[in-house]
Amino acid sequence: MDDQKRRDAGMTVRRKVLGNAWVDKSIANRNSFNTDFQDMITRYAWGEIWTRPHFDERTRRVLVIGTMVALGQWDEFRLHVRAALAEGGFTADDIKEILLQQAIYCGVPAANHAVKEASAIVQELGLIKG
Repeated sequence: MDDQKRRDAGMTVRRKVLGNAWVDKSIANRNSFNTDFQDMITRYAWGEIWTRPHFDERTRRVLVIGTMVALGQWDEFRLHVRAALAEGGFTADDIKEILLQQAIYCGVPAANHAVKEASAIVQELGLIKG
């Protein structure tokens, strides 16, 4: 696959996973400093990795959310939790199960913070059950 095909495939997946609004905002915020980085992640993260056939999109979403907990990357965590709930067909219970798993493998402090961050998103989207 050449770079343009990889870029096009990456943009298609990126829009599917994160939603058009987020991607449009990201594109609108490009400038001479970040354009090369945006192009690189579109081609490689989205066009090379997310398009591989072995894992389905749902599995990749679970892996990313869990990895963001492990790394304490809360901006990316919130982005992917919101996208999973709004674009990926995930339920609040799906996110809860990921975080319970991560509590064991990443530690309670990381999972505690993740629950706080995810709860705010779940509440904002009106997905909290009584």
